[in-house]
Amino acid sequence: MSVTLTSRAAEHIGRYLQKRGKGIGLRVGVRTTGCSGMAYKLEYVDEADGQDQVFESHGIKVFIDPKSLPYLDGTQLDYERQGLNEGFKFSNPNEKATCGCGESFTV
Repeated sequence: MSVTLTSRAAEHIGRYLQKRGKGIGLRVGVRTTGCSGMAYKLEYVDEADGQDQVFESHGIKVFIDPKSLPYLDGTQLDYERQGLNEGFKFSNPNEKATCGCGESFTV
């Protein structure tokens, strides 16, 4: 089981953690919401939770809670800029469908 970052995503997270002046990594999870049932949630981690699974990718620690891990296994997180828009992009092999607004997915 693993969750990875592209080098672009790792660089973006590293810059943000440095700008914040604190933090040890990024927590990635899922929550129940939206048209399709699930949505990704991201938060910067200042203190580790003993239950989290921790992966390291390009020098950045990625924390996943045990309930989210089955939905995120094999996911790669990228950071993209397209015109004026920028943000994280998930490549999740577990996704079966996404909603039209792009905010939620189903497995």
